[in-house]
Amino acid sequence: MNRFRPLRSRFSCQLNGLQASLLTAGLVLITCPAYGLPSSRLSHSAIDLLGREGTLENHRSQRSAVRKQEAELTATLHTQHVSSQRSAVSGQQSTIAEDLAQAQQPTSPEAAISSPAPAAAIDLEPKLIEQSPVLQRWLQQVPNVLADIKHDPSFRTRLRLGYTQFPSTKQAGGLNVGIEDVFLGHTGLTLSADYQTAFNGRRESWGTDLRYYVRPLGSSINVAPVIGYRHLETTRYATDGVNVGLRLLLVPSRTGAADIAVTQSWVAPGSEAEVGLTTLSFGYALTHNLRLSTDIQQQNSRFRKDSRVGIGLEWML
Repeated sequence: MNRFRPLRSRFSCQLNGLQASLLTAGLVLITCPAYGLPSSRLSHSAIDLLGREGTLENHRSQRSAVRKQEAELTATLHTQHVSSQRSAVSGQQSTIAEDLAQAQQPTSPEAAISSPAPAAAIDLEPKLIEQSPVLQRWLQQVPNVLADIKHDPSFRTRLRLGYTQFPSTKQAGGLNVGIEDVFLGHTGLTLSADYQTAFNGRRESWGTDLRYYVRPLGSSINVAPVIGYRHLETTRYATDGVNVGLRLLLVPSRTGAADIAVTQSWVAPGSEAEVGLTTLSFGYALTHNLRLSTDIQQQNSRFRKDSRVGIGLEWML
């Protein structure tokens, strides 16, 4: 009996250990949440955890309702986002359309010029203002630049002194003096006077003319009727009387920098001593006030044809 006692105690220990293992495994199986297992179906333990309303059908219906609400909410948010984007795009399009409409509207240069920054907002040194007549004018009153460009003369008053040659009178040399386009007020009316003579005394011409420029004085192309008085003297004849005609002025560069003029006039028109004068003149500025001028003149009468060529300097006033 004593021989089997150790075996009995060893068997009892093993049996107790097996019972403890089985008990532990059972507790683990009982307490392990079945819904945590990788299965698409819910266990009875999970169903029990749902409570009174926790049947499988109710749980699935609730889950479907939640998913449906989530889908509806997502669709609503997406619709609102798209609508807000469309509203923003349409607002930008309307703003761009308004800007384009404003840009396409013809803007008056007078209106653009007449709204500069106020003079008080311009921080300038008093010394700079004193030395600049342009700044003084702008600070006192903003000028109408477009009107100035249109009406300020594109040519200037000129004093002329030069050499003249008479090819038809044995190439005689002479003197040419004159004044051109003295403005009478703020109108297109100007006064001109000139005198040419040969050193040998065989040719002489002098006279004065009024010219009225029809177009604005700032135009690059202008036309002026001419009326005045002229005296002509050659070796064959001498005549004087009213001088009437027309002058065409081309100004490729403003304020006397360069111009071309063609004048056709008749002295004592309708009489036996009528003389036609065709004059072509050029002017080109060398400095701000000094320029070089040339003129070619053809003188036609019933008795003969005479010519004159002149070159000289002009001082622009």
